[in-house]
Amino acid sequence: MYIPRPEHPNPQFEREDWVNLNGEWEFEIDHGVSGRDRKFYERSSLDSKIIVPFCPESELSGINNKDFMNCVWYLKKVKIKKTNKNVILHFGAVDYESYIYINGKEVYHNIGGYVGFEVDITEYVSKGKENTITVCAIDIGTKNKAAGKQSRVYYSCGCDYTRTTGIWQTVWLEYVEKSYIKSVKYYPSIEDKSVQLEINTIGNGSFKAEASYKGKCVGVAEAKLSEGISRLTLKLSELHLWEAGKGRLYDLSLTYGKDTVKSYFGIRSTAFSKNAYLLNGKQLYLRTVLDQGFYKKGIYTAETEEELEKDIHLSFDAGFNGARLHQKVFEPRFLYHCDKLGYLVFGETGNWGLDLSDLKQLTPFMLEWQREIERDFNHPSIIGWCPLNETWDNNNRHQEDDFVRAMYHATKAMDTTRPCVGTSGNYQVVSDIYDLHDYIQTKEEFEKIYLAPTYEDFAERYDKSHESVSKYQDSKKYKDMALYLSEYGGIQWDIDGVGGWGYGNGPKTEEEFFERYEYLTKVLVDSPYICGFCYTQLYDVEQEVNGLYTYERKPKFDMNKIKKITQYKK
Repeated sequence: MYIPRPEHPNPQFEREDWVNLNGEWEFEIDHGVSGRDRKFYERSSLDSKIIVPFCPESELSGINNKDFMNCVWYLKKVKIKKTNKNVILHFGAVDYESYIYINGKEVYHNIGGYVGFEVDITEYVSKGKENTITVCAIDIGTKNKAAGKQSRVYYSCGCDYTRTTGIWQTVWLEYVEKSYIKSVKYYPSIEDKSVQLEINTIGNGSFKAEASYKGKCVGVAEAKLSEGISRLTLKLSELHLWEAGKGRLYDLSLTYGKDTVKSYFGIRSTAFSKNAYLLNGKQLYLRTVLDQGFYKKGIYTAETEEELEKDIHLSFDAGFNGARLHQKVFEPRFLYHCDKLGYLVFGETGNWGLDLSDLKQLTPFMLEWQREIERDFNHPSIIGWCPLNETWDNNNRHQEDDFVRAMYHATKAMDTTRPCVGTSGNYQVVSDIYDLHDYIQTKEEFEKIYLAPTYEDFAERYDKSHESVSKYQDSKKYKDMALYLSEYGGIQWDIDGVGGWGYGNGPKTEEEFFERYEYLTKVLVDSPYICGFCYTQLYDVEQEVNGLYTYERKPKFDMNKIKKITQYKK
């Protein structure tokens, strides 16, 4: 039986007793969103087939329907083994609003297309028998909700691309003991050579955490725990820091009674000070690249795990040490490879599509963002959070600045260990980092701004050249903050004849491309005000042909030359 993406979807919280439910499911498009009224959840079959976890817009799904699908249904019959354990059903991600049914009974309702959820279905299944899982996914348009870079019209256009509807990450079953570890958070300390565990348990029992490094035991902590949240400090006999390009990870075995979870963690600190990013207290220049997480055959979903890891190596080959994971919540398996390889990333979500002048739209978005922080908290590769990208006014109504403040403060309340970019680009309200976007292409204008003799001159010149944004802010007030240019470049270079676009006028020759990439990058590194950059972008996405690689991940240039420029030091 063909099971795509067969690997465990979350290597940081893995039990042995699990079943991958990817592969063939029954499928039906419900254009009128009437299936719930017609009780599709009671049906024993649907009218076609789909390959999960690929969205129906994708080639890999077998459906390949690029039109709007207001509602889609999935059905799979699964035999549940006879066991005394609880049965937990997991969905990596379902876009956008989903209803889950077991044997015709609704058991869960979720809103949000980027972060997964789990359902304890023990009381709804017949063990030792075949049971029916039915999913209804409603995804009406892309307005008034967090849709990221999914196109608002039929065709992909500009910087919006093919949409994703329904299931687009792994679905799996997990058999779990009656007393078990529900979740755990890691708070590493370089100074104390330890990691504090915040453990959320169901039931009572004896807890044990055993850390190892390259097979050698380096720490054990044990305690009797009661149901709820407990804290325990795990002292380490050896300190191995997680660093850029060196993802030194500790393996971690967690047991709670009969429940056993395999996990890992890294020890590092992340912070910004004036004009500098600090990793483990040492200054590191951020040479990052924009990664949008799109794949030609799978849209939002990589065909294989190897594709996830490959994108990181392509970035390293171009000289970058990290990425902005842009307008999408990347799957935990990708973050695992970032952790393992020492790849620095900013955790973001797809906020585009929201009207930030209308508070009524924003509650589901904030709740899913909080779930993202909770899900990805333990990844050492995530060096900062970015809940909002380029917030805009809408229909002459100014954005609700208080919502931006609320997102920032909610993020900081949930995670005291990482900095937060309140808004990447556009209207700055509150942030730990002054984050700018700038697609100026000419050397003279770029130098005039970023090599200005004083910060005040820089701020005045930047604001003057970006009047649509600076009318709501004064860059001078950010003088004492680290400044990160998180989008620049975007130089068009179309080698496949797509006829797409990039920022500014595209260079006419490869020599002209290298010249432009070099002077833009060198100006930023030479600037006394910038602590790092993010180049747009790693690879082309559909009609946007400003990547260093094609959509198929073929290099457009001599990557040794690109790498030399990217790693320029003043």
